[in-house]
Amino acid sequence: MVILKKMIHRSVKTDTDRLNRPGWRDYQVGLKRTATKKKLVTGIFKISALFFLIIAVGYGIISGLEGTSFSHLMTDSFSPFNGNKRDVPLDPVRLNDKKLVQNLFDDSSLANLKNKRIDVFTNGRRLSVDTSLDIPLQNYILKKLDTSTARYIGIVAMDPTTGKVLSMVSYDKTDPSSNLCVDSRFPAASIFKIVTASAAIEKKGFRPSHEFKYNGMKHTLYKSQLKKQTNRYTNRISFQDSFAQSVNPVFGKIGVHFLGKTTLEKYAEAFGFNRNINFEIQVDPSSVHLSDTPYQWAEIACGFNQETTLSPLHGAMMASAIINQGRLMEPAIVIRIVDENDKVIYRNTSVSMNQAITPEASETLNGLMAATIRSGTAKKAFRGYRKDKILSRLNIGGKTGSMDNDTHDARYDWFVGFAEEKGGTAKIALSVLVAHEKFIGLRASYYARTAMKTYFGNYFAKNQNIVSKIENK
Repeated sequence: MVILKKMIHRSVKTDTDRLNRPGWRDYQVGLKRTATKKKLVTGIFKISALFFLIIAVGYGIISGLEGTSFSHLMTDSFSPFNGNKRDVPLDPVRLNDKKLVQNLFDDSSLANLKNKRIDVFTNGRRLSVDTSLDIPLQNYILKKLDTSTARYIGIVAMDPTTGKVLSMVSYDKTDPSSNLCVDSRFPAASIFKIVTASAAIEKKGFRPSHEFKYNGMKHTLYKSQLKKQTNRYTNRISFQDSFAQSVNPVFGKIGVHFLGKTTLEKYAEAFGFNRNINFEIQVDPSSVHLSDTPYQWAEIACGFNQETTLSPLHGAMMASAIINQGRLMEPAIVIRIVDENDKVIYRNTSVSMNQAITPEASETLNGLMAATIRSGTAKKAFRGYRKDKILSRLNIGGKTGSMDNDTHDARYDWFVGFAEEKGGTAKIALSVLVAHEKFIGLRASYYARTAMKTYFGNYFAKNQNIVSKIENK
């Protein structure tokens, strides 16, 4: 009886479950509803995940771009060069720190500019850079370049009193992106005679009229030419003319018999050789190394060697010292840098590196360099300058130098010099290097002459306009 009751109870329970279970259609509808809910939840999760992923990636890209230069996208700003060297946080406390500014620019960044103000980008900031360039002079030189026969051209014009760069033009046939103006791989050649002459004036009291004797050719340097000998073949020449005509045996003798290793090293360093030059872009140091061999001293003293090297920028500094009472100035091309709010974060101040020679010695050397223009190696390039309506109003001095490269397929041609207004204060120092290939194109001294004439032509015209306005008031 008990078993029968249990069986009846299970049967009733089973029938009740069957009555409460949904039908096949209802069951399928329920499955579809459950699947739809699952799809909806999964879709919401995927969309949310994708949304957060996009935000994360976007944030990372933007953060990365904040430290990237946009110069290649900006056609109206920063177009003169390819981009900043690296991102650099400028410290407004160190307003005149050139080494900090160097991080903004590649070596070629500030060469061949056509505008006085340029923009750079760093750490997502737009900075405006004011340069010291004389734009009319800069554009004139750029247009004047004769690259048809030249491998290299480097031209630097400078204000001798302040060290401010007025023009910096570079051409490199082998590497168009380089800036030869700060490259010191080029033999200094006879430009080093400026150093030797300065030492001879100060240490030995040589005057322009001091007489020297030499045998052989002017532009050779044999050991026999360094001997103290006098015979019927001996030439006599003044110190001034030996400088103006760049007579190697005379300067070789000065190096060996009057100056020696220590003095040559001392004056080379005073003029900036073997020293770092503080500039807004990196400058390779010009180099000179003296051994204990007297004949090598002679080679160094007259520039008859490949090892003494010079950059065009350094050449302009040397010329500046001669016309600036012997004071060697730090070069500068960036006057100031301001941010988007016109807040000054860098400002240049003129800095004197050292007194290379005394004002009295610089005056004597000034006369030697004037003789180079008047009757020496630059005479041809400056022919008729005393009758020229602009050049005749100037005191002009210079030194030339020339030397073949090691493979004799290029000839280096130097001019380092200056011009100053007679009875005025305006001055300019110039350094020009041209490496001629198979044919000789425009010479370095010719570039210097035209640059002087252009600069002072503009200067005199501007002053005349000012005077006319004052008189018409």
